[in-house]
Amino acid sequence: MTSAPIPVLSITDARARLTSLKAVLFDLDGVLTPTADVHMSAWARLFSPYLASRGIDEPYTDADYFAYIDGKPRYDGVRSFLASRSITLPEGTPEDSPELETICGLGNRKNSAFTESLESDGVAPYPGSLRFLDAVTDEGILVAVVSSSRNAEPVLRAAGIRDRFDVVVDGLVAAREDLAGKPSPATYAYGAELLGLTPQQCVVVEDAHSGVQAGRDGKFGLVLGVNRGAGAPELLASGADIVVDDLDELLPLSPSSSSTSTPGQPS
Repeated sequence: MTSAPIPVLSITDARARLTSLKAVLFDLDGVLTPTADVHMSAWARLFSPYLASRGIDEPYTDADYFAYIDGKPRYDGVRSFLASRSITLPEGTPEDSPELETICGLGNRKNSAFTESLESDGVAPYPGSLRFLDAVTDEGILVAVVSSSRNAEPVLRAAGIRDRFDVVVDGLVAAREDLAGKPSPATYAYGAELLGLTPQQCVVVEDAHSGVQAGRDGKFGLVLGVNRGAGAPELLASGADIVVDDLDELLPLSPSSSSTSTPGQPS
């Protein structure tokens, strides 16, 4: 039996590496906010009836989300999943109606479901991620959001943390700047560039295989995986230096901060 990959770094070594770097680049969905759950639900609401309508017996599952969709730009996720079921559709355009049976049409149909859920239910940051964000900024480390989602701005506003980030690189920015989506490191490299830094000076924080691969292939200074369901061994195999279940496992970042932060409360 194959043993699980061993983390490259311990918690202590990861803290030391992190505090030696200049910036932390956060993925959004599943890292800062639990909107990955909203996305997963929206994808299921799209693909379960769609497969049934085509008479395909193999159902859509959460495993499909992690294997083919998680972390990728929306239309890439549609294309990747459909390929797993040997379905080929016309590409269409981003302006396609959600009713159209094209790659973009299905992607827009999924986005309508996501937007409805976000507006009705709202979203709050993960408490542990908020504590980690506070600790990072208290250390004087720069922060940015790098997300494949075209909904990053409304999610950040809904979560009440948009003002915490001067730099947000999302799916709309990627399209405007003609940047390849994850697992390409292009969006993360652009985020580092906007901060005036090199990838080697930055941390990538990701919960998706594609994002971890982007951090690895971009040769970022630290690739920190957060296991929200993708699996720690799998994230390590994709290139994470260390994987935690919650970002506050890395706290305190420095000995001096341990006396000023109250567990469970933002510092």
